Amino acid sequence: MIRLFAAVPIPEDIREQLSPLCSGLPGARWSPPENFHVTLRFAGEMDETQGEEFHHCLSHVEAEPFELRIKGCGTFGTSRRAHTLWAGVELSEPLIRLQSRVEAAAQKAGLAPDSHNYFPHVTLARLSRETSIGRLADLIAGNNLLDLRFTVSSFCLFVSHLGAGEPIYEALAEYPLYNPFAILPTATDL
Repeated sequence: MIRLFAAVPIPEDIREQLSPLCSGLPGARWSPPENFHVTLRFAGEMDETQGEEFHHCLSHVEAEPFELRIKGCGTFGTSRRAHTLWAGVELSEPLIRLQSRVEAAAQKAGLAPDSHNYFPHVTLARLSRETSIGRLADLIAGNNLLDLRFTVSSFCLFVSHLGAGEPIYEALAEYPLYNPFAILPTATDL
């Protein structure tokens, strides 16, 4: 069995700008910067045959490159018990289009429809009961002007290796996005 998800990887320069946020909050289990990504579809546990089918269906997803914007921070959970700290991702039409095409590919591969509303984000930390709500609020307020942008030119199929510590995410395949209207070189240009 393998645990798979499709996601947009975060480029190294953006990871370097996000990683300073990952400190100074007791009770937080920080995500390693190399794990930063924007999930398009969590597939979960499956056998390798279904994983191959998922990969095959993802390889037919077509979308154009687009700009992705990481903006602000927030949490999942309640006001009294937050469990995840994240950097927000602005929901844009090209991102919604890519995510819906990845969702369609997942269903074509035999996965059940995703029952969650799509909320794009970059997970920065998992929070424990010991995490100070006041310090968490200060961290979020201190980073509410966070505004990073990059061009999404591909997405990946990742496998999640679970263990005693933080999971390790390994890219199994990369699917480039392309602009079908880009000017292609003519024979005389070559």
